Amino acid sequence: MNKKFLRLVKLVLGLFVCVSASATALGEEFYKGKTIVFIVGFPPGGGYDIYTRAVARHMGKYIPGNPTLIVQNMDGSGTLVGAHYIYSRAKPDGLTVGVWDSGQVLKQALGDRAIKFKADKFGWIGAPNKGFPTCAIMGFTGLRTLKDVLNSKKPIKTGGSGVVTHDLPKILNLILGTKFDVISGYEGTSSIRMAMQVRQVDGACWNWESIRVTARSMLDAKGDDKLIPFIIHGDPQDPEVKDLPRMTEVVKGNENHATLNAYLLSYDFQRPFMLPPGTLKEQLGILRKAFKATLEDPGFLAEAKRSELDIDYVSGEEIEKLVAQILAISPRTKKSLQ
Repeated sequence: MNKKFLRLVKLVLGLFVCVSASATALGEEFYKGKTIVFIVGFPPGGGYDIYTRAVARHMGKYIPGNPTLIVQNMDGSGTLVGAHYIYSRAKPDGLTVGVWDSGQVLKQALGDRAIKFKADKFGWIGAPNKGFPTCAIMGFTGLRTLKDVLNSKKPIKTGGSGVVTHDLPKILNLILGTKFDVISGYEGTSSIRMAMQVRQVDGACWNWESIRVTARSMLDAKGDDKLIPFIIHGDPQDPEVKDLPRMTEVVKGNENHATLNAYLLSYDFQRPFMLPPGTLKEQLGILRKAFKATLEDPGFLAEAKRSELDIDYVSGEEIEKLVAQILAISPRTKKSLQ
């Protein structure tokens, strides 16, 4: 190995060390004594809120300067209120982090006029897990299986709030022939659970990892009060749902599969954390590194296990690629989803 090459290697390594040190110094100087606010697009008590608070309890120690981390709920319009706040009102100063429904990215791709943001402009930090959207029915309906649901002679009322609870039943109506009647206007899955318990609605669709934690008492109930999952997407390593029909297996036809797959892309980054457009790349890098370290932290993982939270880290860079895929869906698939 010649001397010139060795000098070049030393120079590159030296520059890398200097850049890393500068980023750390920037973080310590900026974040010391500051407060980072996590804006959650759903009300307290649901899966988004639980995951975010768990992250916030541990992430501060991995951010240079050890800032204080707090969580605020800003629910409304299926997390759009929070998403729009992060996009257009929050300062791009690295002190405000949004956590909202990734399904809203698909709505942008479909040209939904309610969407006032451009998803590829956010600074994506990462996501704590991937989603396994699941539909479940209450025991009082007399229905138990997907076959029962498909053969139902009357509409099945489901509660709607965010993207999965509102849109998935409609997608299944389109590609599978179910007869879901989505009752919109619920604030979140916590209010939908109460609506099921008082028989305002018959069932709902939302993520399995949230169902098995927040609706645990309903899953364990008997008779009319029992919540019964009957279809799921993905392959969660959970014996409680291992025998359920998979959405991709029961849907027939290439066009229907293309529609379903385009819809399901947003479940590859559930409960994503992001910064407002225009935030410094150095601050995004600091928070990405801290987020990853948090999801690998033994204390956090122990808490997640106690709370039955599934952790499957998705990097900010991976999310950027998934967002680009969603925004680039074909006109034909877009038409079928509209």
